Amino acid sequence: MKKIEYIDPIIGTVADEQSESFHGGGKTYPGVSLPGGMVQLSPDTVTGGDNGSGYNYCHNTIEGFSFNHMSGIGWYGDLGNLQVMPITAKTDLRSGSNYEVPFSKGTDGWKSAFSHDKENARVGYYSVFLDKYKTLAELTATLHTGILRFTYPETDEAGIIFNFSRRIGGKADFQHIDIIDDRHIEGYIKCTPKGGGFGHGDGKICYTLCFYLELSKPAKKMQFFSNEEYCEDSNSFDGEDVGLVVRFDTEENEQITVNCGISYTDIEGARNNFNEEYTDFDSAVENAEKMWLDAFDCIDVEGSNQTDLTLFYTCLYHALLDPRIASDVDGRHKTADGKIIKSDYIHRTVFSGWDVYRSEFPLLTLIKPSVVNDEINSLLNIALEKNSSLPKWELVGIDAGCMVGDPGLIVMADAYIKGIRNFDFDKAYEIARASSLSQKELYGKPFYSVRPDTSEYLEKAYVADSLSETLEFLLADYTMYKLATISGKKEDAEFFKNRSATYKDNYDEKLGFLNTRDVDGNFLYQENEYDDDGCVESNIFQQTWFVPYDVEGLSELFGKERMLTLLERLFSKADLSKLWNDDYNHSNEPCHNITHYFNILGQPHRTQHWTRKVQKEAYRLGAFGFCGNEDVGQLSAWYVLSALGFAQVCPADTKFYINTPLFRKSEIKLNKKYHSCCISDKFVIRCDEDPLDYPYIKEIYLNGNEIERTYLTYEEITSGGSLEFILTKNHQ
Repeated sequence: MKKIEYIDPIIGTVADEQSESFHGGGKTYPGVSLPGGMVQLSPDTVTGGDNGSGYNYCHNTIEGFSFNHMSGIGWYGDLGNLQVMPITAKTDLRSGSNYEVPFSKGTDGWKSAFSHDKENARVGYYSVFLDKYKTLAELTATLHTGILRFTYPETDEAGIIFNFSRRIGGKADFQHIDIIDDRHIEGYIKCTPKGGGFGHGDGKICYTLCFYLELSKPAKKMQFFSNEEYCEDSNSFDGEDVGLVVRFDTEENEQITVNCGISYTDIEGARNNFNEEYTDFDSAVENAEKMWLDAFDCIDVEGSNQTDLTLFYTCLYHALLDPRIASDVDGRHKTADGKIIKSDYIHRTVFSGWDVYRSEFPLLTLIKPSVVNDEINSLLNIALEKNSSLPKWELVGIDAGCMVGDPGLIVMADAYIKGIRNFDFDKAYEIARASSLSQKELYGKPFYSVRPDTSEYLEKAYVADSLSETLEFLLADYTMYKLATISGKKEDAEFFKNRSATYKDNYDEKLGFLNTRDVDGNFLYQENEYDDDGCVESNIFQQTWFVPYDVEGLSELFGKERMLTLLERLFSKADLSKLWNDDYNHSNEPCHNITHYFNILGQPHRTQHWTRKVQKEAYRLGAFGFCGNEDVGQLSAWYVLSALGFAQVCPADTKFYINTPLFRKSEIKLNKKYHSCCISDKFVIRCDEDPLDYPYIKEIYLNGNEIERTYLTYEEITSGGSLEFILTKNHQ
């Protein structure tokens, strides 16, 4: 089988409303996108609730197909613009499943029932039969365009509804639409926090989606509607709630396509994207398959377990969706301040920083370092424009401010230390330093730091009432220490080294764990380690281990034997298949990579044991396949790295700690522009036995030489060569 035949886009497509836990499922979308593509053309089952991708496998109706989506996110989502729906009858002028804009006049809506039995999702192609309209809808995409093909029954009431005001997590604020002729339509859709969106508006996301589309068949009639009423005939329309119904006569099984280019820059960009990538539907499907095969050329694995292969390549697929292209085919993109610029890198968007610095970006530094370099340039561009920290959670040029810490700094530091350096390091360092010190001014202008401007933080290096923020900022300080060291800034290095070591001040001897402190330095009362005061999407028991840069020092604080006992309890009490746990919780990021702490503490066989348990129990086939929000590639990247046989526990520390691989043989293709490749342009991982039957490591050989340590360095991996595992059935 080809690699792409293992990909199942349905995996993880459950969201909140009918799931077994308050935190929902994977929240992925089943539609079509190319690697890092601007377009994500996908079905929408609902608008509203915490269904951030717009699609929930538990629903039984579809309201349309829109051109941009986010994968695996919570906070009610965003995007989902330019929604298109085929119809074959007169219908209400609301979808009927948009909770953000409810009916005022209609009853049922244009939504249609569908069955998963008549739904097909694969790489480069999605289709579904719409029962209400006896119409087959098919989707495909290029990087900047989406193509919809509708196969109608014989009718004189065939049509297409264009819902221009639709937006996941809210609604678009303003739309301007022009009918050019009976086959071409263009316009723009403006979205601001006023209309909601990410965090119901709290993310302050603001963007304009421009489009240019072509119908394969001339329309017999086009009519705008607004607020559930048809408008007077016109070729142009402005408003806050704009829709358009396009009508045709069709013969039995007649196909009509909608080919549409989009742009976040301007309508000229949408036209250019359309013209440059214009193709027919079948050719686009074929091209999408080829582009995914090319993207997957970075990794080969060999195994006999079909479930493992499906999960591996589906996870690799999700890891390569973002960060996505935000610039047009000519390189132009719009800044958050509305300037149109042209860059010498590919400007990208969707940076879920708090999630993805842990596994997603370490994976990309190995298999797609150019994407990492693009992303750092993109974040730096935004930071310089705003005179602010590198964004925490970036979407369409805006830092939504979601989650905690300083992850943009962490990703930049990790990349630079690994030799990914095609960006303005001097400016990046100045921004990172100003952020770390909570400076109020930089370059003679006000500076906006993600760090707190409080005496307890600036003087004692902790954030009052938040253990999570304290530990996240101290990790960022550790990466600053490593960055300052490698760039020869000794004074800075000493300062940040000392500050990162202050995590020990947060150890509460009475509680026996790290704990949250108030503004006076007193520990908050916690009944036990499962309390969550001061913890973000975690509890004390989970957050207390978050010192990945000094696991040995943490063990001295706890006592090594006690720490090992507690870690065993953390894992053994957890139900790894659940969507949420009070013990080890793989469905959320604070616990990720703790399985590899056993390596550092001298018990590598427990890393091997627990990593395999997480692989086998937290990941499954089907819509419920992810144990939690997929989080823009993070959950998937953890699986990919661990399946290869290692994980980077701490950013800016180039050690990749070893676990038993999932496959008998794996191969990483390296990039000579970013990797040394001094031995080979490939890194080949082999096991002498099937690791599914022989889960423990007896011996390891790197390029023929036995190694007794439990890690590889980034430099060793990217030099190329071979890693040989001698495996055994039982721990010896």
